[in-house]
Amino acid sequence: MSGLLALLDDVAALAKLAAAQVDDVAAQAAKVGAKVAGSVIDDAAKAGAKAAGVVIDDAAVTPKYVHGLPAARELPIVWAIARGSLWNKLVILLPAALLLESFAPWLLPPLLMLGGAYLCFEGAEKVLHSVAPHEEAHHAPESLDAAHLERARVQGAIKTDFILSAEIMTIALAAIETGSLWAEGAVLALVALGITALVYGGVAVLVKADDFGLRLAQVGRLSATRALGVRIVQAMPGVMAVISTVGTAAMLWVGGSIVIHGLDELGWPQLYDAIHHAAEVAAHAVPAPEGFVAWVVTAALDGLAGLVLGFALIPVATYLIVPVAGLFRRRGGG
Repeated sequence: MSGLLALLDDVAALAKLAAAQVDDVAAQAAKVGAKVAGSVIDDAAKAGAKAAGVVIDDAAVTPKYVHGLPAARELPIVWAIARGSLWNKLVILLPAALLLESFAPWLLPPLLMLGGAYLCFEGAEKVLHSVAPHEEAHHAPESLDAAHLERARVQGAIKTDFILSAEIMTIALAAIETGSLWAEGAVLALVALGITALVYGGVAVLVKADDFGLRLAQVGRLSATRALGVRIVQAMPGVMAVISTVGTAAMLWVGGSIVIHGLDELGWPQLYDAIHHAAEVAAHAVPAPEGFVAWVVTAALDGLAGLVLGFALIPVATYLIVPVAGLFRRRGGG
């Protein structure tokens, strides 16, 4: 009997030890989980911040796709484009980015530089069009019925979004510091969801702001409310112009920065070092917070370099890339 009691006592002791071990494992798992979650969120925030230039441009570009269509269809169109954007990011680009990171990480800097060059080209083209605007032919699409026109606009917006989303996901992947493949996937998913919500939520607000202002102006009970509605309607063209300008500047800044950092990584640090030195000199010379001055000077010089590169790429795209792409399309179509 005493042997049985001793055995039961040993079993109870082992059970207590096992429970303590389980508690310890659970506590450690919770700590690790919290740390991983914090790392994922932190990486997602950093990656989203680095993609800011593309995000602003995406928000500035999208409202044009609902221009001229019935007001009742604006939000459904924005939602359709947002769904297509999520498909681009989560179903196509996220797996492609993880495969790239796993099997060909050496391709990341050249791809980033290619995307940066594209941003510079787009930004420079917008600057050129603002200085020397030209008429664009939009007569053919307007001959379509409303349903076909809406479908064509949504498809065009999703195609444009794919290019911008590819750049966002590539920038995000390069900014991630988490080592785990699953954590990288979680970060990219968070970036995709957060940026899509930010961009298309903002676009929805922008495209409906003038309708909201008009409604206030028409049915507001107070004169101040009606005046506010009128001011909102009057302000929206200027707001859109500011967003477009900021988006263009951000594209040039981000694109130039990506190309310059890529050159530095590939063994050509001269331009990066020159900009860094100029920013340090300015930071010491101006009676202002040194970090802020250095950032402003760096961003300005990166943007200027991006503008120069973009202008250099315009004839290349116009006279080489576009004709060659058109040739392949014609051959592919038979």
